[in-house]
Amino acid sequence: MPKSKSRQKSTRRSYVPAPPQKKRRSSPAWYAYFVIGLMVVGVALIVSNYMDILPGGTRQLWLWTGLGFIAGGFAAATQWR
Repeated sequence: MPKSKSRQKSTRRSYVPAPPQKKRRSSPAWYAYFVIGLMVVGVALIVSNYMDILPGGTRQLWLWTGLGFIAGGFAAATQWR
């Protein structure tokens, strides 16, 4: 009786599932108001500067501060879940 050839071992690796991802917590309810508040304060500073309502007259410091508040609002918005 002829001898059968031995089977070659498979080079495929067995399937290993990816570890489960951690569920991210959602943002608190007040966070949306915080983001909107930062942006509104920034716009109010810029508009107040142009209307010459702020102390010291129209100054670049108020413009940069307003833009900083708006940028902070956008940065906070990117972390909202």
